[in-house]
Amino acid sequence: MNVVVVGAGLAGLTAAADLVAAGVEVTVLEARERVGGRTHGIEVAPGSWADAGAAYLGDRHTALLALLAELDLKTTPTVTTGGSRFALGGDGDRTSSGRFPPLSAVALGELFESLEELTRQVRADAPWLSVDADRLDGRTAADWAGEHLRHPDARLFFPLFLGEMMAADPADVSVLHLAFYLRSGGGIRYLNAFAGGAQDSRVDGGAHQLCERLAARLGERVRLGTPVRAVHQDGDGVTVVARTGEFRADAAVIAVPPLLADAIEHRPGPPAPRSGGRVAPGCAVKVHLIYPTPLWREQGLSGWSVSEHGPLLSTVDDSPADGAVGVLTGFVTGREAHRFAALPAAEQRAQALAQAERLFPGLPAPIACHVTDWINQDYSRGCYAALFGPGDWPRLGPGLTAPHRRVHWAGTETSTEFFGLMEGAIRSGHRVAAEIKKSYGRRDDHV
Repeated sequence: MNVVVVGAGLAGLTAAADLVAAGVEVTVLEARERVGGRTHGIEVAPGSWADAGAAYLGDRHTALLALLAELDLKTTPTVTTGGSRFALGGDGDRTSSGRFPPLSAVALGELFESLEELTRQVRADAPWLSVDADRLDGRTAADWAGEHLRHPDARLFFPLFLGEMMAADPADVSVLHLAFYLRSGGGIRYLNAFAGGAQDSRVDGGAHQLCERLAARLGERVRLGTPVRAVHQDGDGVTVVARTGEFRADAAVIAVPPLLADAIEHRPGPPAPRSGGRVAPGCAVKVHLIYPTPLWREQGLSGWSVSEHGPLLSTVDDSPADGAVGVLTGFVTGREAHRFAALPAAEQRAQALAQAERLFPGLPAPIACHVTDWINQDYSRGCYAALFGPGDWPRLGPGLTAPHRRVHWAGTETSTEFFGLMEGAIRSGHRVAAEIKKSYGRRDDHV
């Protein structure tokens, strides 16, 4: 038996590795000239790498931790020691001892209690079947905030929280998607936490190594620079039409984001699209400011900051464990990401540096500045993950994992466990490989 896998990100390569281990002939087609999908490493100094894409993990990410162990990769804790910087509410920049912003504790407590109540209403395995799903799916998160958030501090913080958690503008996602995303990821407290939470650690040397090592095992089965244009099915198999030629197989795995999956011509067409009219790309741009060492630590600062105004709505210390270079990572998300992504490169750099200088007084100019725009990357269409708007979950949810004849689906957006995270992508790869082995096992002794 042979299978063509479209997409060499975590989901596609995990599926391919599982299938090869089961004796299946596999070809992986990747449009880019690199593997990794929405994981991507940037060498910020000789031998030192920063995560331009997905980066963080926690103890509940069991599939990811198992893969790290299998590939002999280690983790390094996310640095949180020191004071945090906040530029919120028009009162100037402040330094606080913890991560809690200098806003009304009562207002933010009520905000998080309301969000937790929302998450309890949603079925993680099938959000479209939740009680009251139609009502929750009929409004955007911005609508919900306008109705429920009375205190100005809660209204101020809500879009910043959504940007950090989901790379979303409140107007882009339904209340159902917001609640599902938070529940799928382990709940608000887990998703929002560094130590002991979903942002506890990073892959030492960069998360991109996961896909690079998987691809190295697969060898010549992985073909780069091979964008797929069409998938045609008949009674005997599938023909995957790529820019460089056609690939015949018994089955295909499509492991790309929904907006890209819909750009592939399918013949016959699937019963439902992979994305809906309100599905939007995740709104994220990452900025890495590079310093000789983590100089902010000398001022007793952790590198963590949250700002009301952009471009850097939050920052974090992503310096390598050996401290050989200082890496201050800035997150530009939501509506601000679209504005920032449209600027010339020189203006992006100027605005990012000016804000870093205000947030961390005394920092010299960085020795380098790297900007990774995920919104406008042709073969990503956003990051962290696709954003489902009103009406999308009832239409798309039932078909997220349902095979279309010989075409099977993978990707973090097909996982109701840790949707949007590396963990979700890996779990989807394992799921689709098991699905194929079960579906075709009787037809081939090798499966």
